[in-house]
Amino acid sequence: MATASGVSAGSVLQLPSLRVPAKRSLLPRRIAAGAPAGTFFVKRDVVYNRRSYHQFLPWKQRGGLQAAVLPVTSPLVDDEGERKQMAEDYGFTQIGDELPDNITLKDVMDTLPKEVFEINDVKAWTSVLISVTSYALGLFFIAKSPWYLLPLAWAWTGTAVTGFFVIGHDCAHKSFSRNKLVEDVVGTLAFMPLIYPYEPWRFKHDRHHAKTNMLIEDTAWQPVWQKEIESSPFLRKAIVFGYGPIRPWMSIAHWLIWHFDLKKFRPNEVPRVKISLACVFAFMAIGWPLIILKSGLAGWFKFWFMPWMVYHFWMSTFTMVHHTAPHIPFKSSEEWNAAQAQLNGTVHCNYPQWIEILCHDINVHVPHHISPRIPSYNLRAAYDSIKQNWGKYVNEANWNWRLMKTILTRCHVYDKERYYVPFDELVPEESQPIKFLRKFMPDYA
Repeated sequence: MATASGVSAGSVLQLPSLRVPAKRSLLPRRIAAGAPAGTFFVKRDVVYNRRSYHQFLPWKQRGGLQAAVLPVTSPLVDDEGERKQMAEDYGFTQIGDELPDNITLKDVMDTLPKEVFEINDVKAWTSVLISVTSYALGLFFIAKSPWYLLPLAWAWTGTAVTGFFVIGHDCAHKSFSRNKLVEDVVGTLAFMPLIYPYEPWRFKHDRHHAKTNMLIEDTAWQPVWQKEIESSPFLRKAIVFGYGPIRPWMSIAHWLIWHFDLKKFRPNEVPRVKISLACVFAFMAIGWPLIILKSGLAGWFKFWFMPWMVYHFWMSTFTMVHHTAPHIPFKSSEEWNAAQAQLNGTVHCNYPQWIEILCHDINVHVPHHISPRIPSYNLRAAYDSIKQNWGKYVNEANWNWRLMKTILTRCHVYDKERYYVPFDELVPEESQPIKFLRKFMPDYA
């Protein structure tokens, strides 16, 4: 063992020849990739953002090359002070302890009061009234607003129509009505203005709950695999944009990919899928021409398309924030733990009150993942119980710029040890969109 000039407490490692450039390496087994056999590397310990890292530098470039930077420990840490600092860095108000392996999802569910599972028809239909009224008010606002107030009108109307989705969401989880037919009808009607096929979404969303944050199996979000960004320059650029600047609208791609292909469904699901698709196409064939006939193509853009884009902003943002953070892992089926995925892997995020009202508290998401059978109007009571019994394990945040910046600039490529690797560490020459976000997005928390 020896030390190198300028490297304190370093050691010289002689590694065999591998195949990937050292500057892109992430793990010790890849450090010497692309280097000639017998190449010497320097290992040194550094501290960045109050965390310890190992750095592996080729001997000849030891003075300046920022080679592989490796966290000494898992992104989940045991020290309370480190967790508080991590929470501040990521835009969270709390990062919870890791739930012990011997705690089951049933253990958590058994602590919830029985009344949070009760369906209340008055409250359920009141949520419908709130959504219909707020959406109608939004359309009126769009019709009467001068051009410079249209963004506000679209923001309100798109958020209101997101409430339609949440009502259909309750129907799909059998938490809207005791009558299954009523739920099917209401869910289908609620999704139609969004041109979202209800049954296909229901089938895939059930899998998201059963496999939350499980690699490959979760149908909501998945991290990028390194082989995907190495496949072709065009796909690499598309992925960088998709998981960077346009990620708040990537639910549009998810909607197209997952819900219109009959081959993605089991034979016994296909008849119900076809009914939902017929309803969506009927809305497009009848509703769109009526809008255009009444107000022209500009009216279609104003009254339907822009609120729809706002809806997808919320659809993407809610899903991202609920399950994506540098300290929240995706795990293989062999390592996956249901209780940890649903309690530790789901984030409670507070939004401005008007958004929470119009979206029926969908942001109170932890109890929904403990049991999808909890109606939306009971989520707050259920979360109060979770806080009392399991509060030290939950992740909490207030929606803020730093939180979004963290997700958009850090949570990209899957890595087992680090959970996520940013694009600009792997493909820096093609990560200008990420660098732009890192530089210009506000860092307010």
